[in-house]
Amino acid sequence: MVDILNADLHCHSNVSDGTLCPEDLAARAHARGVQLWALTDHDEIGGQQRAAAAAAALGMAYLTGTEISVTFAGETVHVVGLGFDAGDAALQAGLARTRGGRELRAREMAAGLAKVGIEGAYEGALKYVGNPDLISRTHFARYLVEIGACRDTPEVFRKYLTEGKPGFVPHAWATLEDAVGWITGAGGMAVVAHPGRYKFNANEEYALFSHFKDLGGRGVEVVTGSHTPADYAKYTELAQEFDLYASRGSDFHSPAESHTDLGSLPLLSPQLRPVWAALADRIQR
Repeated sequence: MVDILNADLHCHSNVSDGTLCPEDLAARAHARGVQLWALTDHDEIGGQQRAAAAAAALGMAYLTGTEISVTFAGETVHVVGLGFDAGDAALQAGLARTRGGRELRAREMAAGLAKVGIEGAYEGALKYVGNPDLISRTHFARYLVEIGACRDTPEVFRKYLTEGKPGFVPHAWATLEDAVGWITGAGGMAVVAHPGRYKFNANEEYALFSHFKDLGGRGVEVVTGSHTPADYAKYTELAQEFDLYASRGSDFHSPAESHTDLGSLPLLSPQLRPVWAALADRIQR
């Protein structure tokens, strides 16, 4: 039955802020029993052809994917797109606009870190960047671990890269309307990524899902690497309340950094409608 599929529909390669290339990610997913896979690089679809080809060579089913950063109620929210046409011009142009401005933001982050004695952070972060257009906080975090400023990347984020800390610089992301429109316009499904991570109160979260649904969003990540068992239960109920399809994905970035490996999450509840049931005609085999 499709509802017990080992699907991993959220992970990142070195085309954005992961450390493995798309081919190595495909091999890792396949080795860990993933039956349906999607590469969801941040604001980027440049790795899609390689990922799809690698999955096909392994006999693993594949869905196109991306993860778009948006601003909603003052918070950065991520929307995963699945099963879209990667050749869609409007989607490509929208993602290019969203990526714009990352270099200036990165230089401002480095300047903030220099004020607290951490010099050369921009150049150091670049060493970890596979795609310079997508330089991000994660790349800075890896450099700060390298120089011994922190033990690991979570500590870097806590001390230096979250709001109010020396290296934090906000970015003007897309709107929720933009992201959902680009994805659905390209024939895909928009999915709210890891909702348990956002610092919304109950009213703000309800507003997010209400607006998302009104715009044509159709899915929510219920089982994902940053969710707890309590989150699984909460977002199972929310998916049912808003009549959304449910997704599952590790949010894997790196063997050295990610606590949740590809394909290792609990399966979706049989109470839920999985996203792949609605995207059957978009699955590449």
